[in-house]
Amino acid sequence: MKLEYRLGNVHCAGCASALEEILQKIEGVKSASLNFISNLLVLEINDHGHNEIKENVTAAIKKFDKRITLDDPHKEEKRAKKQKVLEILEYVSLAVSFAIVLTLFFVDTNNVLELCLYIFAYLIVGYKVLWQAFINLFKGKMLDENFLMTIATVGAFAIGEFTEAVAVMIFYLIGEIFQNKAVKRSEKAIKSIAQVKAEYATLVLDNTEMQVTLEKVSVGDIIRVKPGERVPLDGKVIEGACYVDTKALTGESQERYLKVNDEILSGMIVTNETILVKVTALEHESTVSKIIELVEKSSNNKSKTEKFISRFAKYYTPIVVGLALVLAFIVPIFSLYQNFSQWLYRALVFLVVSCPCALVISVPLTFFAGIGAAARNGILVKGANYLEILSGVSTVIFDKTGTLTLGNFKISNIVAYEDKEEEEILEFVAYAENFSNHRIAKSIVEEYKLKTQKDINVAWINGAAEIAGEGVQANIFGVDCLVGNRKLMTDNNVVGEYFSSPNTIIYLAQNGTLAGYIEIVDQVKPEAKTTVEALREQGVKTVSMFTGDNEQTAKAVAMQVGVDCYHAELLPVDKVKKLDEHEDNKTKLAFVGDGINDAVVLSTVDVGIAMGGVGSDIAIESADVVIIDDDLSRIPLGISISKKTKRIVTENIVFALGIKALVLVLSTLGIANMWLGVFADVGVSLLAVLNSLRALIVPKRYKKNKTLDKTK
Repeated sequence: MKLEYRLGNVHCAGCASALEEILQKIEGVKSASLNFISNLLVLEINDHGHNEIKENVTAAIKKFDKRITLDDPHKEEKRAKKQKVLEILEYVSLAVSFAIVLTLFFVDTNNVLELCLYIFAYLIVGYKVLWQAFINLFKGKMLDENFLMTIATVGAFAIGEFTEAVAVMIFYLIGEIFQNKAVKRSEKAIKSIAQVKAEYATLVLDNTEMQVTLEKVSVGDIIRVKPGERVPLDGKVIEGACYVDTKALTGESQERYLKVNDEILSGMIVTNETILVKVTALEHESTVSKIIELVEKSSNNKSKTEKFISRFAKYYTPIVVGLALVLAFIVPIFSLYQNFSQWLYRALVFLVVSCPCALVISVPLTFFAGIGAAARNGILVKGANYLEILSGVSTVIFDKTGTLTLGNFKISNIVAYEDKEEEEILEFVAYAENFSNHRIAKSIVEEYKLKTQKDINVAWINGAAEIAGEGVQANIFGVDCLVGNRKLMTDNNVVGEYFSSPNTIIYLAQNGTLAGYIEIVDQVKPEAKTTVEALREQGVKTVSMFTGDNEQTAKAVAMQVGVDCYHAELLPVDKVKKLDEHEDNKTKLAFVGDGINDAVVLSTVDVGIAMGGVGSDIAIESADVVIIDDDLSRIPLGISISKKTKRIVTENIVFALGIKALVLVLSTLGIANMWLGVFADVGVSLLAVLNSLRALIVPKRYKKNKTLDKTK
């Protein structure tokens, strides 16, 4: 069982990690994940005694920090106003403190007045840090940033470095303000995808129209969407034709033309004509709602790098503080240069540098930004862990039907054996396939209804059972029938003449004898070949294809697309077995599929990628990455975004640790002062956060439409 809370007033990434650790220790809590950027807390708890666990969690959060609020939208406006007032007070305190320090720098005063003014300037600019440090003493949090800054600046006062003590607190506060603004800006940019959700729908009922909230619209209802309006819910166009802007969902700048019977997704904007839409999904099941939910929750699936940084932060700060104590009290005893105040000053610089905020904030923020960039371009990544794995994928395996091909099946030929008629073959096959969710089955049923203008009378269908990867068996009009591929026929010892074709063949057997077959044609997606080429450019070494279709069809598609190898006539269980041929400890494997038969494989591989436009719900649920509009070219784009994200994370880690290590060495040698220590702490954090925002920018190598940009 999972609990979700939206927290407010979580101002520090370190505090988020500390709270996460406390909540994980509560009896009944299996795991806790708190994302500092989205403020979403996800708890996995035992079903037994969950009410008591809820109470304990709430109590633990309040005990940790009374200022932290649990989801309460009614108080959001009040909190925002209070925050605005506090920000103004911060600016005023900064200005007053800076003015005092500047004045004392140029004007001589007596020592007592000077000390009083410095203390006053120090208190008004650092009151928040001092108060939080004092509170934390009673909570056992002695190694957080507030406490360390307090010790460092109070120590500076103790050795007579008044100017530096106040200046350090001033620049620390300035850095914190800029850092918070940068984080909020990035959060706003990432969460802007939520703005693609409409608030109301125009419901058409009994020739009248009314504006209603999305929750009040049911599946099957008719809604009207006018030019300039955002489509509120997923549906099918039943009247009119229009162009829609899909950029908000897919990042694609070109408009798309939709007509009657075409699917339309929530979040699209109708640009030129009024249309009527029959709703096919409830509000919480619509495309936009799923996108928002996935983006918000994705940050709680942490990458290995994030987990490493969290563990590293637990040890880094105590080690640096320990070194500071050695510098302050041990080294002077054995040093020839035994000026205690000088060694104490160097130790205080250590304390300023000891906070790992640059890493704790920037690493998850970078992954969050990368996930946001992917979502803005029609790629939904369900977690930072999958985005990180995607950057190292070396083998990509594609399903064929509906993935490499369009999945728009058409009957190209019907062949009847002996005394049978073509119409009879089509009728029996359509009846047998009526209950199947496979797209080939649906296309046959639709074509039967279109040609005959008849509906399927389910009373004539008995004992229908689908055989995964092979076909259907059923009793139709009192006749025992098998409908499916050649394997189904041979497994059941069906006698008859079989036909070879590069297209898909659906055979019909009646009472154990082959009665005829239907030939189905499908087209390879226009971007399939360029996608395979782009994957190789992204460093993917092997591109394969798995399909349940016949050998000839598989070979024809494989040659047209340009994959390295293919495997045909595979059952779902065979696909899983074939994965072993591609897997080893050093290979990261991705599988791209769309159907129910692909669900097991999608959940087995390192990264499962589902086609979201026509993909089945179970395939989308099983996958780690979802391509909203089925555009294959978004797969290399997703890998490119993941590699850029991983590169920025590495840059931030190397930059932050490198600067901190350098300043620690310089301070040990007596070269670095506290001002440089503040830069190594807050300054580096700010620069790392700003660098993280680069992950929001889509790599220039790819355009936002379906054409791959070959220019470098």
